[in-house]
Amino acid sequence: MTFTVKEICERIWELEERYELNHMEIQGTYPWLIIRMYVYYEITRKTQVFESSQQASLSLFDKVKSFTPFIKNSLLNNPFSGGKCDVLIFDHPRKVIFQNEYKDIYSYFLPQTLKENGKSFEIVESPYLNKHFTSKSYQKKNNVRFNDRILLGSFINKSRNRGKVPFTEDEKSRIDLLKKELETAFSIEIDLFRIIEDHILNFKYDYEKYLELLEKKQPKQVFLVVAYENKALVSACHEKNIEVIELQHGTISPYHLGYSYPKETCKKDGKYKEIEYFPDKILSFGDYWQNACPFPIEKDNIISMGYPYFNESSLEFMKIDKNHNQIIFISQGVIGKYLSKFAYETARNLEDYKIIYKLHPGEYATWRENYESLVKAEKMDNFKVIDKSEPPLYELFAKSEYQVGAFSTAIYEGLSFNCKTFIIDAPGIEYLDALFDKGIVLKVDDSDDMIEKMKDSNLAEYDKNYIFKPYDKSVFDKILK
Repeated sequence: MTFTVKEICERIWELEERYELNHMEIQGTYPWLIIRMYVYYEITRKTQVFESSQQASLSLFDKVKSFTPFIKNSLLNNPFSGGKCDVLIFDHPRKVIFQNEYKDIYSYFLPQTLKENGKSFEIVESPYLNKHFTSKSYQKKNNVRFNDRILLGSFINKSRNRGKVPFTEDEKSRIDLLKKELETAFSIEIDLFRIIEDHILNFKYDYEKYLELLEKKQPKQVFLVVAYENKALVSACHEKNIEVIELQHGTISPYHLGYSYPKETCKKDGKYKEIEYFPDKILSFGDYWQNACPFPIEKDNIISMGYPYFNESSLEFMKIDKNHNQIIFISQGVIGKYLSKFAYETARNLEDYKIIYKLHPGEYATWRENYESLVKAEKMDNFKVIDKSEPPLYELFAKSEYQVGAFSTAIYEGLSFNCKTFIIDAPGIEYLDALFDKGIVLKVDDSDDMIEKMKDSNLAEYDKNYIFKPYDKSVFDKILK
């Protein structure tokens, strides 16, 4: 049986409503909220709705080799060292080279803005693929400490205590019932008991450590990226009455279960009840995102601030002349095999067009092994694979007349460069329903369909600031005050 993303979400929401999963308590936690995204990914993987991410995995040797730096970082960059501060920042682990340094593109502007507002702060940085990329000078200048101590302790705690969580018979019965419901709904097998146990162990350890950290630092506000992967931190902040503010990092839609909570799924005993572990505010890229999904917080708390990185990085490319015969494909690991074949077929059929295939950073190291179509395509004169950060993505957008992709945030960025946009009819297409409804993008079934629609795309005009509005520093200043 095949499913769409929409169908998977709807079945999950139906189970949430029927069993009040978002308010189900087990072992003093709300486990469904903790595992919601994880289970969604498991379902999409096991039903083969999405391909694997194609990101290079760490070998056993790499994992063993990285264990020593974890210990070293836990001692030398201990987040519990130092004194109090006004603000704690938990940035995105993945860094890119920006302004000649590795930075988190979603929160890099915070240190300078906080300094201008006279606020003391510390950044707590988690590793990406078991490594830290920020330079020592950047760490020193911006009070960066590493989260390795908490992450390492959490891993050890889970390893020691797996199988020892004292679930009651009633809790076991509820987990077993939910397991059967999920397996029946999606025709899969899922080890729900292990998933819940592992996540509860991580959550409880992390929660206690974050409480300890917050008690020591006593911040008035915490800024973080990807709150749905940091629920223990959010919960600890709420326990301490510390405001939690999330910085938008990507696409949000009605089918993104990190954010989307239809009202019927939020009820308990027939009455609306607040969703735990959700941030107090979200600072969005623009007004468009305020209505992107049914958030479980008031609309006034989805605050349109802008996207500083996009503003600064795109400016120099906005006036570049377009090559009207250039098409850029925006890859994503979960649809990479399908999209790469699509691009290859397009290049064969449009020999007088230049085809650019921009890989996601997670695909750089593995595309030759995973994408047979790209290996064949790169031998063609009109095809180029981009498997590094140069030339800049925004330069590629500026020079391209068309862009093709699925549901990457980059699609929205390409729209800001006036790229005529085609979305492949593949899993995840539902993420862009609002753009389809407004006629801003077109759906295409295959390469032939796209080539036909290129003759008369007739796409709607729209206000580009609606998606990525210019960074409004006054909004941020007001939040700090």
